[in-house]
Amino acid sequence: MSEQADSWERQTLEKVALAAITEQRRARKWSIFFKIAGLIYLFLLLFLAMGLMDHSELPTAKEHTAMVSLDGVIAPGSQASAERIIEGLQAAFKAKHVKGVILRINSPGGSPVQAGQINDEIKRLRAKYPKIPLYAVVDDICASGGYYVAVAADKIYVDKASLVGSIGVLMDGFGFTGTMEKLGVERRLMTAGENKGFLDPFSPVDPKQKEFALSMLEEIHQQFINTVKTGRGARLKETDGMFSGLIWSGARSIELGLADAYGSTESVARDVIKAEEVVDYTPRQNFVDRFTKRFGVASAEAFVKTISPGLR
Repeated sequence: MSEQADSWERQTLEKVALAAITEQRRARKWSIFFKIAGLIYLFLLLFLAMGLMDHSELPTAKEHTAMVSLDGVIAPGSQASAERIIEGLQAAFKAKHVKGVILRINSPGGSPVQAGQINDEIKRLRAKYPKIPLYAVVDDICASGGYYVAVAADKIYVDKASLVGSIGVLMDGFGFTGTMEKLGVERRLMTAGENKGFLDPFSPVDPKQKEFALSMLEEIHQQFINTVKTGRGARLKETDGMFSGLIWSGARSIELGLADAYGSTESVARDVIKAEEVVDYTPRQNFVDRFTKRFGVASAEAFVKTISPGLR
């Protein structure tokens, strides 16, 4: 009887021990599962916070107005770069149920190359999708490179107090030769090629280099003028100061034919395109882009800006 009791106790203890071990294993599995799930959740939150996921509104199943925002200085790597604006425009034109596209502009200008690329792409998309109109809607300002882009649209809508125009080109910088002399600093610039130090801010202005720079600016200015005349056509009421770099109010820009009428994003979508729902197709700048620009590209851009012409 004693042996049977001992055997029963051993079996019971073994079962309890096995059950405990099984429960521990199950608890470990669930613990690992919840840890992995928690990490995935944290990564998702991190990606959302860093802007690595697209936050643009999803297209709807009904007719709508597509919108792309060109906001800020038009420059490589910026939110208003040609790459980003073209990406947004292409997505807008390709999307289903799009009745019209609005390019909302709030820009003082920027790179003539970037502005020209956007202008060219707008003309290509308008030819490829002839049934989908594209309208430029100006917020506070549409100047220089911003206006270079706008003239590719079917029509330009403004607020009466918007700033429009500044059809000109500039190349700005600083000269430090006088300061260096006062500080007793000697500039030692060695080049292979007599014009390699073109417009170096620490060297005196070379008259020949200055003349060359002005001729280059004039050439780009003429390209700008031709683009405006082509885009606006017979609507343009040309005046002596129109291409001098002056800027006008929205009200005056309509009188000059630089713009067509008053309108906002909402009113153009509702009254012109006849599709009141507006869907934003603007690509969002992610964290990696912002980080790279801030800590890597920004310094290079600053250098390039000192030697490149700009529509601003």
